[in-house]
Amino acid sequence: MSTTVLPLAGVVLGSAGTLIGQYLATRVDSRRARFEQASAERSERKAALIEFLSAAQQVELCLDRLSMGERLDDSEMWQHLHALWLAKKVPELVCSPPVAQAAHDYTSALHALLRGQTPGEGTPPKRDLRFAFLEAARRELGTTNEPLRRDPAARELGE
Repeated sequence: MSTTVLPLAGVVLGSAGTLIGQYLATRVDSRRARFEQASAERSERKAALIEFLSAAQQVELCLDRLSMGERLDDSEMWQHLHALWLAKKVPELVCSPPVAQAAHDYTSALHALLRGQTPGEGTPPKRDLRFAFLEAARRELGTTNEPLRRDPAARELGE
């Protein structure tokens, strides 16, 4: 009897070991695949945010030049506005709705200011819209600690 039971027990244990090993390997592979996908998605969002911020910065530079009395060519202004609106569409495709909305609000304000229009009544200042976008982007990228303080006067007072 032991000559049949021991080999049979060995086969059962070997099969169980193989199945458990395959199960654990599959779990590790699944976890690794999820991590790699999340990492790729975060990289895609980060690239979209950087592209948008770069286009917004170009418009901000134009606004600074205008505030110093410099004139801008219409073609330069339109080129920067086109690049801004195009860059705004990428976060709309790959980021969460709060980030997309913040990008849209900031873009609309920059557009109005560069065209010499006043933003709509009740619209927050450009600085506040930029801050709202950056905070939404920080949350999107996983930087969920306290919001950054943006007020230089508060830092000088030691608050």
